[in-house]
Amino acid sequence: MNLYTAVIAAIVLTLLAVSLARLGKVKTKADYLVAGRSLPAFVLIFTLLSSWIGSGSLLGGAENAYKHGFVALWQAGGGWAGLVLIYFIAPRARKFAQYTIPDLLEARYNQTARVLGVIAILLTYTAITSYQFIGGGDILHLIFPDMITPILGRYIIACFVIVFTAIAGMSSVAYMDLFIGLLATTTMCLALPALIHKAGGWQAVHAALPASHFTTFDDLSVIQCLELFLPTCLLLMGNQSMYQKFFSAKSEKDARTAVVGWIIGTIVLETVIVAIAVTGSALFPTGEVSKAPREILAYCGLHGFSEMSGPFRLLGALLMGAIFAKIISTANNWLFSPATNLVNDIYVRYINPQASNKKILIVGRLMVVLLGLWALFQSLGTESVLKKALYAYTIYSAALTPVILAAFFWRRATAAAAVASIAVGTVVTVAWDWVAPHMPTVIGQRDAIFPALVASLICLVAVSLASGPGESRQAEEIA
Repeated sequence: MNLYTAVIAAIVLTLLAVSLARLGKVKTKADYLVAGRSLPAFVLIFTLLSSWIGSGSLLGGAENAYKHGFVALWQAGGGWAGLVLIYFIAPRARKFAQYTIPDLLEARYNQTARVLGVIAILLTYTAITSYQFIGGGDILHLIFPDMITPILGRYIIACFVIVFTAIAGMSSVAYMDLFIGLLATTTMCLALPALIHKAGGWQAVHAALPASHFTTFDDLSVIQCLELFLPTCLLLMGNQSMYQKFFSAKSEKDARTAVVGWIIGTIVLETVIVAIAVTGSALFPTGEVSKAPREILAYCGLHGFSEMSGPFRLLGALLMGAIFAKIISTANNWLFSPATNLVNDIYVRYINPQASNKKILIVGRLMVVLLGLWALFQSLGTESVLKKALYAYTIYSAALTPVILAAFFWRRATAAAAVASIAVGTVVTVAWDWVAPHMPTVIGQRDAIFPALVASLICLVAVSLASGPGESRQAEEIA
């Protein structure tokens, strides 16, 4: 246990050192919000990878894989599909060179679209941050079961994340992600074959589990697979945190190059995560982890290497540390992004347009603290990470991704249509748990993604076509 404590302590100190090292480079609004638009492709690759793969994959996706096998790749596969289109969006986003997605919404549509966009982002991003706190709390409880409860662990992780994020903004987040991305990718790729060997080889893993664990459908229908696939795909294509990384790139070329590395890293790492969870299902089919399957990756790190020689025990500790660091990294990204909205899209835009860089930095750090506390409050009432993830993904997928893609690719989209689309997508998702029981069974039993997305798209297309061509503004500049 001392080995695990040492590894976690070393990671925390390293992350703190990286944040403090970047602090001296943060002097202006652009430095804090978009790292002075200075990030090279190599750094972008790992900050994109680290921001995307967090508790949604490490807990929610792993839980799904532990229970159902490789069918869990439908959730990851949504992101892979989204990445293909992002390759073409990235240079356009860097050329636009703003600070946030609501900047884009106002430039392409109007102020109302900006404000509604901020609301949807706050709902989505604080929800995603909240289950990062859950994941980190679970890991601390596994390592220190007699000292730290899962709830206390959430408070501790929230403090870490708030401090790390507030120190140096995007510059801090990006360079911490570089360290974490390298650590996580290397450690997980080494841990998988070691765990398979402990299980007796891949044939033994296959023999220990139902055949359905090794198919891509299991007992899920096509509709259920799409309910996993679409929210992830659409969130990724419209993800503000991703666009902020593109806004932070040195150049359009760096943004496009980073996407290629991101595609490769995401496919490899998410496949490895699912494979580790499936192997863990064979190694630990019963016991405490079977009652909390979202902890399977951390459980493998803690117990999967305990009977092996010294180097393998170190690998187990590093696997636990890498998962812990990935959760912190993802929480940093998803917490920092909505804080920039409150600073750039509310404070600077409406409250104090003439604010000095010093005031902006103070307000930015204050927003990180307030939103971090809100995310912590949400985490205390969350039971299922997978359900919370799909809820958060759906808000963004239905409310923002359609109008963001239309801003880049459909010049006919109008301001009125964008406002209607964002409002309807948000309301349907948030209200679905109350509305669904009163709907026909064939609809009411479905997740919110299809009704919310269809309603949003109908509003976007129908209102655009009903508006005059002159209602579409500044499409030439952005598309």
